[in-house]
Amino acid sequence: METRIDEIEDRIYRISTFVPEIAEPAGFTFNQFVLDAEEPLLFHTGMRNLFPAVSGALAKVMPLQRLRWIAFGHVEADECGAMNEFLAAAPHAQVASGVAACELSVNDMCARSPRTVANGEVLDIGGRQLRRQVRQINTPHVPHNWEAQVMFEEATETLLCGDLFTHVGHGSPVTGDDLVERALDTEAAFRFTSCLTAATATLRSLAELSPHTLAIMHGSSFRGDGAGALKTLADGYESRFGPELEFVASKGVLAG
Repeated sequence: METRIDEIEDRIYRISTFVPEIAEPAGFTFNQFVLDAEEPLLFHTGMRNLFPAVSGALAKVMPLQRLRWIAFGHVEADECGAMNEFLAAAPHAQVASGVAACELSVNDMCARSPRTVANGEVLDIGGRQLRRQVRQINTPHVPHNWEAQVMFEEATETLLCGDLFTHVGHGSPVTGDDLVERALDTEAAFRFTSCLTAATATLRSLAELSPHTLAIMHGSSFRGDGAGALKTLADGYESRFGPELEFVASKGVLAG
C-alpha cells in the first residue's frame, strides 16, 4: 500500500493511497483532496485505518491543527470513516455537509456538531493571493446514497466529484486523457450507480459549471474540458446501460 501527495491545481493537493489487492489486477486508489486556504478544507477523510497515512501526507502540506473544514461526497467509510480522528487531531475543524447528510447520519456520527450547508450555498474559505469559495451542490442518489453531494471550488474551477468518474488502476495524479471509457468499464464491473436517469441529468447539470479540473476520488484526476467529459459520461451511461434498463422494464420487473 502506497500513499503519495501531489498538487493538481493551485494549492489543491491530492492525497492518494493505492491498494493493489482491490480490483485486481489493476488495483484501486482512494483519494482525498486538500484545499490550502486561509481556512483549509479536506474533501474526503479516507477510512479509519488509512488515517495514519492520510494525516501524515496532509502534515507535509500544513500542520493538522490548521485544518478548518472537513467535507465529503456521502456517508461511507472511504468518504468519511476517519472524520472523528481528524476532528480530534484538528481542534478547530468542523464538518461541513448538506442538510440530508446531517439529518440522516452526520449529526449523530460526528464528534462535534457539523456546519449544515444548503444546496447552492457558498462556503468562503479565504486566501491571501487566491480567494477560495466552495459551492455545495446536492446530487441525491448520484452516483449513490440519498445524501450524495459534490463541491465546486470557483477560483480554480475544480469540481470535487466524489465517486463520479471512478476508474481502476494506478494512473498519474492528473491527466488530460479521456477517462470516460475507463469510468464506464468500471461502472459495468461494479454497478455502483443507483439511478440512471438521475445520473445523466445530474452529469449534464454539473457540466454547466464548465469545470477545468475534475478531482476524482478513485483514479486519476482530469484537467481539460470538464464540461465535455461530464456530457460524454452522461451519453455513455445512456448508450451503454439504457437498453439494459429498458429490457428489465419490458419484462415487468420494475412494474409497480
